[in-house]
Amino acid sequence: MQDEKQFLQDYSLSDYERPSVTADIVAFKLRRRDSENYRQNVQTRLSLLLIRRGGHPFKGCWALPGGFLNPGETIEQCALRELEEETAVKPASLMSIGLFSEPNRDPRGWIISNAFVSVFGSEEVAQRSGDDASDAQWFDVDFTLEPDGGYVLSLRHEDTCIRALLSEEKSRFGMTSFTVRDSGTLAFDHAKIIAAALTALRGCAKDFEMIFDFLPEKFTLSELQNVQETIMNISVLTANFRRKVANLVEETGEYTQGAGHRPAKLYRRR
Repeated sequence: MQDEKQFLQDYSLSDYERPSVTADIVAFKLRRRDSENYRQNVQTRLSLLLIRRGGHPFKGCWALPGGFLNPGETIEQCALRELEEETAVKPASLMSIGLFSEPNRDPRGWIISNAFVSVFGSEEVAQRSGDDASDAQWFDVDFTLEPDGGYVLSLRHEDTCIRALLSEEKSRFGMTSFTVRDSGTLAFDHAKIIAAALTALRGCAKDFEMIFDFLPEKFTLSELQNVQETIMNISVLTANFRRKVANLVEETGEYTQGAGHRPAKLYRRR
């Protein structure tokens, strides 16, 4: 009877077809819009980092940062490397949102993508294009449910507007998948990945997970509430919000400073 050592000696991976493996990263941050009226709340928009592809396929189209897994690295290491190579942005952490393995999702062949969400909390995050990306920009994100039951994904940067249409496919174990009806000018199946990432992010924000990652170490309760409202695209009663987060934060004993603004207490996450 053949033992394991002999089995491994006789075994050849080349006898079997294998897919290539990639990592795609959906990187979010909140873009601040300051009002000239200090009495008004700070307005923010959820933004998404895209790169313009410098080569085929989908040359010139906007896409998520990402690329192929190299020998000897984990898929998480691949995601971190590709994001930094293509955009010069380096995240502190990644959250996996699943595999995308439709047989024809990539015209180059059988390629499976591992998708990740990353969150940036600083307005100072600066991007630049590199590697095989000819450009890298932050796009404001809108993701809305239409009366017909379909979803519209809109991405805007200056005069560029990308509009994709999707349908909800299924929801299992808290994860929702989508079918792309029209990808607009987004490359590959990246509209589908972005929709799944937004759904996952909103789920985390509803349970107060990840919203702290968009903020500095010290923040006001209004800033914290604004993060949740921006991500979920809803308005929340202030009293209800503060009651729900009371056990998640603690006072620092410090206050905001700034001409024309009433000082507000600064908090930190417990």
